[in-house]
Amino acid sequence: MAVETMVSQDGKKLTIKVKGRFDFGKHQEFREAYERKASRPDYVVVDLKEATYLDSSALGMLLMLRDHVGGDEAEVRVVNTSSDVRKILAISNFDKLFDIS
Repeated sequence: MAVETMVSQDGKKLTIKVKGRFDFGKHQEFREAYERKASRPDYVVVDLKEATYLDSSALGMLLMLRDHVGGDEAEVRVVNTSSDVRKILAISNFDKLFDIS
């Protein structure tokens, strides 16, 4: 699978790992990663360690995830970003919406 999910034992943390190209082709799989959970997690980690590419549709998917888990009150971390991905996120001001590392 190109998008993998893991839920912590206590159900409070959802981790979504994206592998390969993070673009519109992953839209459905990415949405299902968080929409099909029985309860809303306290926080979400999006792991981009194995993501090789990120485009504007991926930015939209991250915003949809943030809205789904609580909007301004949501705690969403984007981790293991390459320097190129961090640049894209910073240019898009996503560093003001997400905790990025």
